Amino acid sequence: MELFENIKHINPKSGVEYWFARELQVALGYAQWRRFSDAIERARTACESSGFNVSDHFANVGKMITLGKGGKRKIEDIAMTRYGCYLTVQNGDPGKEVIAQAQTYFAVQTRRQELADQAIELPEDERRLAVRSELARHNAQLADAAHEAGVIEPLDYAIFQNEGYKGLYGGLTAKDIHARKNLKKSQQILDHMGSTELAANLFRATQTEDKIRREQIKSKEKANEAHKVVGRKVRQTIKELGGTMLEDLPTPEKSIKQLEKEHQKKLESNSDENN
Repeated sequence: MELFENIKHINPKSGVEYWFARELQVALGYAQWRRFSDAIERARTACESSGFNVSDHFANVGKMITLGKGGKRKIEDIAMTRYGCYLTVQNGDPGKEVIAQAQTYFAVQTRRQELADQAIELPEDERRLAVRSELARHNAQLADAAHEAGVIEPLDYAIFQNEGYKGLYGGLTAKDIHARKNLKKSQQILDHMGSTELAANLFRATQTEDKIRREQIKSKEKANEAHKVVGRKVRQTIKELGGTMLEDLPTPEKSIKQLEKEHQKKLESNSDENN
């Protein structure tokens, strides 16, 4: 999403990325500051409800602007972190197409940073277990949203899931991905993904659920299309950020089930040693 990359600023001392609300307002097509500031206020509330310090993500700043006759005037502005921007576009006008693009961009950016931060502390196997567990939880929530939209029968849900994969994997279905990974019939593709691939699928799931609920989609055909559209947008964002396409990522040697067994054995071994 070059539009949002072009207005990104970086603090020269800390290296932290931030965006000015006034510039983001223009990028998102808001003609009036008042309407955009309403979205920011809702985002501040969401930030506080999530347990974060609001001032860490929304810093009030003043900016001097040049008036028509050469005079200058100070106006209100806000420096926002990528998470602050993410919350803001989540609370923005859903009727604006660019809002959906912004939601995907800042969601992917935020999650990429989270994973980068986790990488410092967790090895790849543990990251896989953590993201896979989170994905399982969100897949259940996605299934509930799809059911409310009209995706009722098992075959309908299989088609719904395939549309999401096709968007995210450049047209590949779950069966195609299964074959590319050389898996046995009984093996699940999600159990044979690395943390990066799992994280992209997590975004697909969370953003699709949000889109279905936000737009109050009430037909399986529209739910299918929404899933595919979100998959495509996540894929496009990964491409624009210079990431590897998911179908080209390597398949881990160990499955999630193997890692879970090893993790359980380690816990049991530690327990025996302490008794």
